[in-house]
Amino acid sequence: MSVFTGWRASLRIARRDAMRAKGRSALVVAMIAVPVLGVTALDVTYRSVTPTTAEQLTAEMGSADALFSDQQMGPIEQMPDGEMYNDVEGKGLGNDTGPSVDIRTTFPKGSRAISIQSVPASITTAYGIANTNVYEFRTSDKLARGKIDLVRGAYPHGKGEVAATEPFLKSTGLHIGSFTTLRNSGEKYTITGVVEQPDELRVEALYADPGAVIAPWKTKADHDRKVLPPNVGSKDWLVKGPEAVGVTWPHIMEANKSGILVKSRQVVLDPPPDSEVPLAGKIPDMSGSSVEQSTALVTVIAMAVLEIVLLAGPAFAVGARRSRRQLGLLGTCGGDKSHVRAVVLGGGLVLGGTGAVAGVVTGLGLTAAFRPVIEGWAGQRFGSLSLKPTELLAIAALGLITGLLAAFAPAIVASRQSVLASLTGRRGVRRSSRVLPILGVCMLAIGCAVAVLGGTSGESALAAGGSIIAELGVLACIPVIVGFLGRLGKRLPLSPRMALRDAARNRGRTAPAVAAVMAAVAGSVAIATYMASHSAEAEYKYIPSITKGTIVVASADEKAAERLPLARTAVERNMDVTSKPADFRRVWAGSDCNIYEENHCGSLELVKPTGEARSCPLTGKGAKELAARLSADEHKKLKSSPACAELTESGVFNTDESNIVVADAALLDTYVKLDDTEAATALAAGTPVLLNPVYAENGEVTVKAVHQYSEKDTKNWKLHPGKARTTVDKLKVYVAPAKYAATRGIRMILPEKTAEQLGLHTRVSGSVYAVAHAPTYAENQRVDGAIEQAGGGIWVQSERGPSQRDEDTLLLILTLFAGVVTLGAAAITTGLAKADAEADLNTLSAVGATEGMRRKLSGFQCVVVALTGVVLGALAGLVPAVALRLIDLREALKVMRLDPTQSAYTPIVLPWGTIGVLVVCIPLLAGVLAAAFTRSRLALARRAG
Repeated sequence: MSVFTGWRASLRIARRDAMRAKGRSALVVAMIAVPVLGVTALDVTYRSVTPTTAEQLTAEMGSADALFSDQQMGPIEQMPDGEMYNDVEGKGLGNDTGPSVDIRTTFPKGSRAISIQSVPASITTAYGIANTNVYEFRTSDKLARGKIDLVRGAYPHGKGEVAATEPFLKSTGLHIGSFTTLRNSGEKYTITGVVEQPDELRVEALYADPGAVIAPWKTKADHDRKVLPPNVGSKDWLVKGPEAVGVTWPHIMEANKSGILVKSRQVVLDPPPDSEVPLAGKIPDMSGSSVEQSTALVTVIAMAVLEIVLLAGPAFAVGARRSRRQLGLLGTCGGDKSHVRAVVLGGGLVLGGTGAVAGVVTGLGLTAAFRPVIEGWAGQRFGSLSLKPTELLAIAALGLITGLLAAFAPAIVASRQSVLASLTGRRGVRRSSRVLPILGVCMLAIGCAVAVLGGTSGESALAAGGSIIAELGVLACIPVIVGFLGRLGKRLPLSPRMALRDAARNRGRTAPAVAAVMAAVAGSVAIATYMASHSAEAEYKYIPSITKGTIVVASADEKAAERLPLARTAVERNMDVTSKPADFRRVWAGSDCNIYEENHCGSLELVKPTGEARSCPLTGKGAKELAARLSADEHKKLKSSPACAELTESGVFNTDESNIVVADAALLDTYVKLDDTEAATALAAGTPVLLNPVYAENGEVTVKAVHQYSEKDTKNWKLHPGKARTTVDKLKVYVAPAKYAATRGIRMILPEKTAEQLGLHTRVSGSVYAVAHAPTYAENQRVDGAIEQAGGGIWVQSERGPSQRDEDTLLLILTLFAGVVTLGAAAITTGLAKADAEADLNTLSAVGATEGMRRKLSGFQCVVVALTGVVLGALAGLVPAVALRLIDLREALKVMRLDPTQSAYTPIVLPWGTIGVLVVCIPLLAGVLAAAFTRSRLALARRAG
């Protein structure tokens, strides 16, 4: 009998076994199909989202042959792809001193072209006013197809019409048919359609035909000095070359002589040889290595295969155990060990192949069905649904191989059983390996050491390798850990005690499921820990413009300040304010430098006392030498000290460099968040409150004022004619705690009457409100609209903080993924335990067990697997996270020692929310679901034979 004949019989037996045990077979197919589905969906999505060179060119230049742009730097040389260029003299980029030329004179003869030019503008919305970019671009032209596409409605034609992107309409509350007014020119436009930029779906913009926006605006500015002229961007051109010729490399070189950069479709797709490119020999090779990406990809695939094998292996083991009589009969008919192995491996081949095919097909179907959702999440359209047959076949083969690997160990175990043991149903007794736990502990120690070494040396490959070794070490220790669990149930009630002992007695079934949960949770916790740490680092490095939870309403000048009551009313009506307005005033000496020339106005200075302790050691002489000796924590402590607070000064209160604001105790409570009765009492008594203690010496500050007046300041010049007068005053101050030195925009709060005593001038400047949340776009537009309607000259500033929406979404996805795998693994183990322990359950029924015993036992079996795997996974996931953060710390220290003002703070923050859900909620949910879906009625079964 040939090998193929034997395998045909084995596959036929395996197929019949799979059909006979439909539930277990479906479980194995699902375990293999789901990862294959995910990998297929990721592969197709990645290939579809990643544009080809041709698709990228279409996104840049539509259906045109080339994109022409003036670099205004004289004659240039460029690479064929247009990504790198330089002036002919080789002085480098960015001088922008060359003459401006008419780009149209550089087009090939017989070409047709359309222009693109943008201008920032203020427009009216359904809520009020907003700022956006307006593009003059003939979107209805065929050359624009692929760069700008119509979603619905119609393209704009001529003056008075614009098209808008969907994000713009959502943020402004407008729609097709709405009118919007360009406030700069007063021109009114109708929104005729919705367009999109396929490679950037999130852009907010308006599109109009050339001449519809910029020209009327310029005309208005020429006739009205109050209207600022448009700040237009450079004008680029999409060019369609002569028929059958296009835009060639000689055309590009000719345009380069006039300083025009050209990106040509046919030249990028079919570049000339380097010998014809003058710049080719003058630039370094920028090609990089993808070794790290390949290492990461191989690691992810290996861990995914390991996880599937761990999940599916016990199912094949139970299947082989339940078919042991059939396998024993195979031995009595002359079959040897190889035939037994072939039957079990045939099950892996059948179920693995079915799962692989089902996963690939379902993955393709789901990707196509959810294509709009994926495109919206990615922020760009697919060029096409890109399918790589070789990659899809490789993914399917991976699923098939995974099925075989999962069946490999059960096949070896089944083939080693004697025919007599198989026919009588005896399992035999097999002691646990004593070598495996010792090996696991050694691997865990070595893996942690290698991961830390990789982190401290900056070798990501070592960090990844050490993390994998450490995780495999924990996997090797799981049978011992599971066995130890059986000893913990001595004093527990019957159901949890039986669940723990069953898990310990059947380690071959429990350990792989625990390992699978651990692998999934370890990956999720590692990424979640890294992201939480990175978010904490970003939050620390983020420099807010104002105090969080507040908004500042400020006026530009004295005339605008007269409209502050209207602005306050608009804010109180449209924003969720939680406090009364805390008013503040500007203060200055002499003539106001905001109005008069710098050399004809006064100045106000808060003099810092001398001494090393009062100067920031991270700036000036010796800073780099000091930084070389500092750890990240020491640097953080120095940078957050009051002496270094000036590194992040803010001018939000329209003050000069002194950062002195005139206000009362309301500003302390609302903005500074200093709830101190002594400070409030001091202000009321005329004593300033100093927020940065480095400016105080013996409880006093020195205020230096130069009272210089401009002759144009007629009102004050009459009172203070002649030369400038300098005064130096020492004031008793209330010194706030050092942490308030970081308050944005304020160094000292000066009472109004004290300012008058010093001969300083003040005026009402604005107000501060506490708010329940950062204002929405609609709220901002309503307030801005009301202020502009009242006359303008007032702005409202708010603080949104660092954006973490993407991080929060990814953390949620990771938690859901780990939770689903945990529930699945626990359910699989519970189902296998139920199938494997039917005789034990029947014995329980015989000795009088209650009907709820089965439910409780299943529930606690699920909890044991889920909780053990989650706890081990959470601990194992910390190793790669710590290693990666050590790499980040090394890089941050490098940057800090080059520039001591840069932060080296690299925290390791545990995602307690994610860990809490995984450790507490998921095991409990698994136990409840297992108990709910288990039949409580126990039926006695008659023994066979």
